[in-house]
Amino acid sequence: MTKENSNGSLHKMPLDLRKSLASHPAAQSAWQTITPLARNEWICWIESAKKLDTRSRRIQRANEELTEGMRRPCCWAGCTHR
Repeated sequence: MTKENSNGSLHKMPLDLRKSLASHPAAQSAWQTITPLARNEWICWIESAKKLDTRSRRIQRANEELTEGMRRPCCWAGCTHR
């Protein structure tokens, strides 16, 4: 589900990502410091996975990269809903 804003669509936080961030305090802390647009990029990147195992790997990678200080998914063209 998405909602519109002046920058395009904002994606709703998926439950599996929410639970994963809750179990990784450093990633959750980083999540709170990034912009809504950056959060949207992470969510769209995760949601764009076609297979469940790819989605799971992306969630794990998001936790790792957020903890390392990355603010957006690397090597991804970006949310197509902008």
